[in-house]
Amino acid sequence: MNDAATHLPPGAQLLGREWLGFDASGHALIRFQAQSAFTNRHGTIQGGFLAAMLDSATGICALAALTPELTAVTKSLDTRFLKPARVGAITAKARVTERTDRDMIVQAELVDAEGITVADATARLRIVARR
Repeated sequence: MNDAATHLPPGAQLLGREWLGFDASGHALIRFQAQSAFTNRHGTIQGGFLAAMLDSATGICALAALTPELTAVTKSLDTRFLKPARVGAITAKARVTERTDRDMIVQAELVDAEGITVADATARLRIVARR
């Protein structure tokens, strides 16, 4: 596991990100804590926070697949909002679906405490050397 995958920058701290490891099917599991401060006028989690969770999950999944001298930056994040998300724990399941020397595609979904998929995304990332 890449050390950078467990480092918590301020944005990850805000989202309550917690690395859980890999499940039996090889998906990276990352838990987030959706706070009441993240809600919109409907009382559900605002889509921008869900997109941030998906971006964080796909990025951390990519880092877990790379050697320590490499990192990845998001080029695009195609996000779909499927169901309203509530305050509380939201778990991301992410996996690398394609990889070349320079690029990686990672897919992720966000699942609420009741097992409902609330959003998903496909991220295209560029692999670069760490500075």
